[in-house]
Amino acid sequence: MPPLPSPSAPSSLPPYPSRDAVVVALRAAGCVFAEDEADLVLATARTTDELTAMVERRVAGLPLELVVGWAEFLGRRVVVEPGVFVPRRRTEFLVGQALAQAPHASVVVDLCCGSGAVGAALASALGGVELHAADIDPVAVRCARRNVAALGGHVHAGDLFAALPGELRGRIDILAANVPYVPTGEVPLLPAEAREHEPLTALDGGADGLDVLRRVAGEAAGWLAPGGCVLVETSERQAADAVEAFRRGGLTARPAVDEELYAHVVIGTTR
Repeated sequence: MPPLPSPSAPSSLPPYPSRDAVVVALRAAGCVFAEDEADLVLATARTTDELTAMVERRVAGLPLELVVGWAEFLGRRVVVEPGVFVPRRRTEFLVGQALAQAPHASVVVDLCCGSGAVGAALASALGGVELHAADIDPVAVRCARRNVAALGGHVHAGDLFAALPGELRGRIDILAANVPYVPTGEVPLLPAEAREHEPLTALDGGADGLDVLRRVAGEAAGWLAPGGCVLVETSERQAADAVEAFRRGGLTARPAVDEELYAHVVIGTTR
């Protein structure tokens, strides 16, 4: 799916008799990929009234994924709901790194799961795994259940490891924790689509962006199986501090980078 602009809304919009009319409206609102977005909206809308409403919501600035009700992640359609963090394409790199690190994993946990996109992608690729996901936000928990139920996954509500069943301690092969890592002072600088439509708990990582990451790093070793791994997404400038946090937590740690996606992941493994 193309990257999203931050369009501005006109005062009112007419019905749309053709694809060209939808494209014109989206382009006028600042949508750089107006043709691609028009095709997605037209393929999703079931009636003329629904089409008009969807175009109006997009032109008003609602993220495209929330307009159509899903996001594409590693070839899967992931249900997204208003108030839920929209999975980013760069996070696909984290999934790939997890599969490379633990290709025979049998127990997978998606912590800070949001929509559950990461856990669903891992379970789909691995097949037949025991999947758990957890988030502190009840809206995310509800949405994640829609995405992992078909895979036999379980979704828990609560704060990080406190949400997980105690029986998982020492059994987790892959712990994917897509923690918030934007420094508090930089949250106002995020694109409007993130600031205005995604939960602050999924974005704000504290003063230096590493508050939640440090909490995960401090407890992860006790939950991982022998040879298990924990993976978090971070930024280039935070990667060294994140590696050190993992090491202080008793893990062997290393960074991984995908320059094309501008994705930075830190991988911790049991010693």
